[in-house]
Amino acid sequence: MTQGTVAIFGLGAMGSGMAGALLRAGLVTHGFDVNADAVARFRAAGGADGTLEEVADTLDAVVVVVVNAAQTEDVLFGANGIAGKLAKGTVVVACATVPPEFARDMAARCAALGLEYLDAPVSGGTIRAAEGTLSILASGSAAAFDRARPALEAMAERVFELGDTVGAGSSMKAVNQMLVGIHIAAMAEAMTFGMTQGVEPDQFLEVISQCAGTSWALESRGPHVRDGDYTPLSAVDIWPKDLGIVMDIAKSAKFGAPITAAALQQWLAASGSGLGREDDAAVAKVYARNAGITLPGDA
Repeated sequence: MTQGTVAIFGLGAMGSGMAGALLRAGLVTHGFDVNADAVARFRAAGGADGTLEEVADTLDAVVVVVVNAAQTEDVLFGANGIAGKLAKGTVVVACATVPPEFARDMAARCAALGLEYLDAPVSGGTIRAAEGTLSILASGSAAAFDRARPALEAMAERVFELGDTVGAGSSMKAVNQMLVGIHIAAMAEAMTFGMTQGVEPDQFLEVISQCAGTSWALESRGPHVRDGDYTPLSAVDIWPKDLGIVMDIAKSAKFGAPITAAALQQWLAASGSGLGREDDAAVAKVYARNAGITLPGDA
């Protein structure tokens, strides 16, 4: 199967990039969003016309790129839910970070309607979404993978096929988010600690990025702090949600996660301080405020 017809639901920062990647791959792509301007921009960029009712029976896959479990459920089974409008055999590719149990529930409800379901959270952020080079952590049936293959290959550099048990993708995403949420907070803590000792952010990045203390988070987000640029590539408010999911899973598993819990408190403090819509590197502002230091770009 080299071609396909896809609908993507959610044309925000991630979804619009993924939709563009689908178009570049030559797939007929319909885009839907509650924001009419986002839909208009997508269609102007080459997105296919048509209401869902008009195109539902032509779709091989629908890609749901929304913020959380509640929005995923609303898109599929809400008052204007799409699940009941799709032809049997259509695969739902669900990309939000959600609890594994929620993914299993959605898969069961889709199966009752004759739909396939891929638990397929993504990693890589908005830049890689626009490039079509995401990592997709996916689990579901062989039939679901086969039906979704053209869309997956268009959106991702690497598709990790994690078996046929729905929920495995979301479990792996929780592990990833645990690490990234901790690492960004740790970067902010280390950089601001260094400032109390006379190590300025530019010097910190020059040296530590070449030492054992480096990480993807440090190399990706450290420059945002150094430059005082908090234009959101990934917002602070993502982390109370995602680390909250991690802690809920840990509680269910009776697994102690004290480092995650400590990082979560810093993300909650950042969000509660009004930084929720800034780039997640802005968690450094919590440390700077508490230490009485001034970050680059601050008055």
